Amino acid sequence: MTKPAILQDHPDFSLVLGGPLFQLFRRSHLTGDALELLWRRVLIITGVAWLPLLLLSALSGSLYDDTAGIPFLYDIEAHARFLIALPILIAAELVVHLRIRPVVMQFVERRIVVPEDLPKFHRAIESTLRMRNSVIGEVTLIVVIYTLGLWVWRNQIALETASWYATPDSEGMHPTPGGYWYFFISLPVFQFILLRWYLRFFLWFSFLWRVSRLNLRLVPIHPDKTAGLSFLGRSTNAFAPILFAQGAVLAGLLASQIFYAGQNLTDFKVEIGAFIAFFVVVVFIPLTVFTPHLVRARRQGMGEFGRLASRYTQEFEDKWVHGDAPKDEALLGSADIQSLADLGNSYSFVQEMRFVPFGLKDVTKLAAVTAIPLLPLMLTVFAVEELAGYAIKVLF
Repeated sequence: MTKPAILQDHPDFSLVLGGPLFQLFRRSHLTGDALELLWRRVLIITGVAWLPLLLLSALSGSLYDDTAGIPFLYDIEAHARFLIALPILIAAELVVHLRIRPVVMQFVERRIVVPEDLPKFHRAIESTLRMRNSVIGEVTLIVVIYTLGLWVWRNQIALETASWYATPDSEGMHPTPGGYWYFFISLPVFQFILLRWYLRFFLWFSFLWRVSRLNLRLVPIHPDKTAGLSFLGRSTNAFAPILFAQGAVLAGLLASQIFYAGQNLTDFKVEIGAFIAFFVVVVFIPLTVFTPHLVRARRQGMGEFGRLASRYTQEFEDKWVHGDAPKDEALLGSADIQSLADLGNSYSFVQEMRFVPFGLKDVTKLAAVTAIPLLPLMLTVFAVEELAGYAIKVLF
């Protein structure tokens, strides 16, 4: 299939192929033009964030010795952040690039954007690419990280107990050599990678909002029950790795609170529910910009197909019920019956149309992905035998 002309001008459309950091990676041979060399990026960035912490902790005697507080090897939060979440966030760039880029093509290939609005669609792409490549955006992230980000971590997240990275007293926290690297290198690296994903969510929202302002051709009788927009709901699967990484970070934070601050997993049930709901909403809220279109399409479809159904059923009744059918035309095997059934199916598609281009299955899937990293923490509440017993009861 020939690529639509509107997209031939933008073969590089992507939420991730741009920005100062991407250009820096290209010059330093950490990526190619299409996010090649993934393992090299993962190993180097993860190594910069985690390996110095290991070495500095070993040199200061806080690698596994717990006499002076929490040793580095026992810090579940740090390992979850740098050895699980960070590599996944880096690898997610390739996933999002490969799965979101074709979504843009669907608007044209499915003829959802009408021909006269293609120039506006073109400008929406250009605007998104300009914001993606903005230097100001990434510089702002760095400023936020080294001001608000570090303050929030020290005052809201860091444990108020001695550890491999700091010793607290009445005057505040006194970082160890590993702590200085942790505060000023490792955490900012992680926070930058994470916040840059939030920026990309904003870009995606901005692009979809611009598209929703166009004159879209939606088909109310489309069998996907979203007038042909169901591909948007499926596209949210591309963001699953990011939600899994967020869940891993939360699991690490809760593990620290449970093992070293005397908390219980059940103390955080409200926070866990709110956390999962928040990130699921972040992924799906951009798609709701098409709700007005879907509402109009359903209202218009109900009117048009209602009139069509009335006309057809009246003619069907006149022909087969009131005896107007030709004498040589048999009812058995008549195509009129099948046509009536097909019309009923089409009308039911319109009646069952959803007002958002996604379904409960899409939402449940991402909620489950976000929650999966939290499952090991269930072992702090239930024994393995108890969990196995519950699983057997559910399955059998």
